[in-house]
Amino acid sequence: MLISVIVPAYNEERYLGETLKSIQRAKEFLLKKDAVPTEIIVVDNSSTDSTSDLARSCGAIVVEEPKRNIARVRNAGACAARGDVLVFIDADTIVPDQLLWRIKEVMASPSCLGGAVDTDYRPTKTLVKVYLQLWRILGKLAGMAQGATQFSRRDAYASLLGYDESLYMGEDADFHWRLKQFAKRQNAHVCFIEDIQVVPSARRFDQWSLWRTLICTNPFYVLAFRRNGRAWRGWYTVIPR
Repeated sequence: MLISVIVPAYNEERYLGETLKSIQRAKEFLLKKDAVPTEIIVVDNSSTDSTSDLARSCGAIVVEEPKRNIARVRNAGACAARGDVLVFIDADTIVPDQLLWRIKEVMASPSCLGGAVDTDYRPTKTLVKVYLQLWRILGKLAGMAQGATQFSRRDAYASLLGYDESLYMGEDADFHWRLKQFAKRQNAHVCFIEDIQVVPSARRFDQWSLWRTLICTNPFYVLAFRRNGRAWRGWYTVIPR
């Protein structure tokens, strides 16, 4: 088994280094446990800062994708990957040392086609923290999963044609839902790993006003505008620091 870790990145020089260091620690932990090799691919989405240079200095393979569309960026990384298992991790997400080992464990079952890992957002605003925890619980009850860390078998990913590039937001939840439906048709399953958590950056929620957070994370707003690239320019092109 070869695991390919794919990290989409646009102007992430401030956060990417710590993310890649955490992935490297997870890679070393897995090698000590099971000697399973891992490659790390950073997909640079036309960054204007030192994202590419930083990724290379951390030992990652760098792939270029000029079009500003997160689904397309994820798919570009998958096309360049050689692994049997594809793991998608956001550029501002810190992962625990056990992450890749746990993914390898659940994927050891042939009936597991992929899944996602639980998240632990840590915003500084108490009200926002309560709000995000509420959506985390509701999301779990509804069987949804975010893309901070998702994984899939390559053949299952290919059968689904990857992430839907017509979507500018919610492509991660869409992919997870389609993967679950595909697994059900194959008498297989997906796995939501809860015993460990990844820690995505809460920078947007710390810097945004409460009303903007409520709107941009509202599933009804996402469903209504998920195919409208202009509605999400502020999310992907203006990166909070």
